[in-house]
Amino acid sequence: MDIALARSWVQAVATAVDTQKDHLTQLDSAIGDADHGTNMHRGFTAVTEALDGLEPAGVGEVLVKTGTTLVSKVGGASGPLYGSVFRTVGKALPGATADAREFGAALGSGLEALQRLGAAAPGDKTMVDAYAPAAEAFRRVAEEGGDFAAAATAAAEAAEEGMRATTPLQARKGRASYLGPRSVGHQDPGATSTALVFRALAEVVDAA
Repeated sequence: MDIALARSWVQAVATAVDTQKDHLTQLDSAIGDADHGTNMHRGFTAVTEALDGLEPAGVGEVLVKTGTTLVSKVGGASGPLYGSVFRTVGKALPGATADAREFGAALGSGLEALQRLGAAAPGDKTMVDAYAPAAEAFRRVAEEGGDFAAAATAAAEAAEEGMRATTPLQARKGRASYLGPRSVGHQDPGATSTALVFRALAEVVDAA
C-alpha cells in the first residue's frame, strides 16, 4: 500500500457509506439510536475534506488523519471506535509504504485498540464480530505469502461472514444490549459498516 492507495481506500469507504447510509440507519433503528448511517456519513465526508489538504509523508499519516477526524466529527460510539482503529493502524505503519505483512500486523494492533476501548469480544454483537475475523484472515493470508490483494479479499469475505453471523446473536455490549432477547434477529449496524470498510479495501487494491 502506498499513499495513493491509502487515499483511494478512504475515499472508497466514504463512497460506500454514502451509498449505504440509509441501510445503516435502518439497521440501527432496530437496535440502536437510528443514527449510525448519519454519523458515519458525516464523519467520512469530513475525512474526505481533511485529506484534500493533506500532503502526507507516508501511508500511516493518511490513516492517522482519518482517525483523528472521525473522533472529532462523529457522534455516538462509532466515532471514538473507528477513529481509534484508524489512528492505531496508521501509527503502526511509519514507512512511506506498507506491505501485506506490515498491514496485517497493523490491523491486529487496531483490533487491540478497538477491544480495549469498547470492551467487546467476538460474539457480543458489535463491530468486533466483523473486524476480528477480517484482521485474522488478512494476517493469515499475508503470513502464508499471499499478496495484498489476496489478503484484502480474504479479509472482506471474513468481515461479511462475521457481519451476517451477528443476526442471531443477543447483544451484550452497547445500546443494543439494553434490548436483551429483542436484539436477536437483527444484523448489527457496526459490523455492517465494518464489512463496508474491508470490502472497500479489497476493491481498491484489486483495481490498483
